[in-house]
Amino acid sequence: MRIFSIQGSNISETDTLPEHLPDQGYLWLACSRQEFELLQGRLQAALLAWTGLQLVDLHISDLLNNQLPSHYDYTSQYDLLVFRRLATRQSDAEGAHPGEPLVRSPARGGPPVLRRIDTSPVGFALFDQLLLTVHPSDCSVREAYAARLLNHGHTDPRPTGSRVPANPADLMLRLVNLMVDGYLELRRELTRQLDHWQSSLLKPGTRFNNWSALLEARLSLHQLDEICEDQRAAIQDWIDALETWPDAHTPAEQRERDLLKVRSRDVLEHIERVVHHVRRLEQSAETAVQMHFSAQSNRTNDIMRTLTALTAVFLPLNLIAGIFGMNFEFIPLVHRETGFWWAMGSMGLIALGLIVVFWRKQYLARTRR
Repeated sequence: MRIFSIQGSNISETDTLPEHLPDQGYLWLACSRQEFELLQGRLQAALLAWTGLQLVDLHISDLLNNQLPSHYDYTSQYDLLVFRRLATRQSDAEGAHPGEPLVRSPARGGPPVLRRIDTSPVGFALFDQLLLTVHPSDCSVREAYAARLLNHGHTDPRPTGSRVPANPADLMLRLVNLMVDGYLELRRELTRQLDHWQSSLLKPGTRFNNWSALLEARLSLHQLDEICEDQRAAIQDWIDALETWPDAHTPAEQRERDLLKVRSRDVLEHIERVVHHVRRLEQSAETAVQMHFSAQSNRTNDIMRTLTALTAVFLPLNLIAGIFGMNFEFIPLVHRETGFWWAMGSMGLIALGLIVVFWRKQYLARTRR
């Protein structure tokens, strides 16, 4: 568990729980899900001493649930936000293969292969002067932002610089925004993969057989769409709750409230960008599949048209050959020396005439690709 005391530009980290909240500033308690489960009694006692209240049992269950979707809830004393982030490590997502990245490329080049999109929930319990976060084990988001926060504390001399969170709600939104950035970066890999499938589907003269991989990619897009929809609903509920907060008493407090609203809308806009991109990729994949089957249908139609035209050319020739092959004694041209040549000439003229007619009607022409 990591404990940060943030008082303006003074940012410090301690290993023990303080006896009381700071007079100015706030605390950030960042612990893993396993630590929270083991130390929940101690944390509940600390919360009671600091704020005079404890977390509700249902909210504790939500923070411990590794399968909970993104959602927002609140009480009269604190807010609870659960937000799912991308999991890229074995410790982040139970059931993932050790060391397996979310998106990887085959050894011999080829398309990037998208594994199932693993996510892990991060819980936020927001108080007036305290932010309690429950992360997966060795969460990269927590470590990255903790390092950034400590670096700001050593390098930024301003008392309340724009790069340092002014309150627990601001810190929560910055962590959420850092998680959403992971989804924004994932769009590039998704676009690369879908571009490969589109080029494979629309490549002329080849037969596409890798339908299972394409289906897996589309299922991954659908799963990502559902994840982002839950995230958007949770942030929208947070924004609606933010509107119900009591009015600010000072201009500085009102400015902080406005910055919270702006940052919340910015996070929501980032999530909507991911949703829009994912849906556009789904539509592009569906369009590519439809164009693939349309091209295959046109190719089949070209083959059938050619075969039909050739059948039509040889049909009258078979008729003439069948007539002269009858076992009748008296058939015109049978007993003449030039009868064979008359039959062959008429068959050739008929075939040539049908070929010319079909060629002018483009029944024998190859469709341009």
